[in-house]
Amino acid sequence: MATFRAADRDDLGAIVALLADDPPGQGREDASDPPGPAYVGAFQAIIADPNQLLAVADADGVVGCMQISFIPGLSRLGMWRGQIESVRIAASHRGAGLGRDFFKWAIEQCRDRGCGLVQLTTDKSRADALRFYQSLGFADSHTGMKLSLD
Repeated sequence: MATFRAADRDDLGAIVALLADDPPGQGREDASDPPGPAYVGAFQAIIADPNQLLAVADADGVVGCMQISFIPGLSRLGMWRGQIESVRIAASHRGAGLGRDFFKWAIEQCRDRGCGLVQLTTDKSRADALRFYQSLGFADSHTGMKLSLD
């Protein structure tokens, strides 16, 4: 049984390892131990921002992660949104309902913060993730676009 909680500094290495342990992440993440200074700086910025929640699923160690951004907006009568990103569940823990429970917890965090909408993006190459998000009730309602600034 996993517990869901805000990440702490001791979780950073495990979070980066999860991000690096999938096909898209293998080419863009560096799972070196200890995590590099860019990861440490980003972690510190995230935990210092009251509109960010870096969360982990802990089952005798970190087996899942996600970042929730609480975003104020003027559209929809000034509605807040919860943006869920960087979702990963360790391969050894997939298929047993952990991801579904983690999302239920995350959606409740968004409700508790007054969000009227939860949104996410997923890489088009992650067909299983897309089906999973749809099974949770997420609708493929928009087209997302990115511009790399590297």
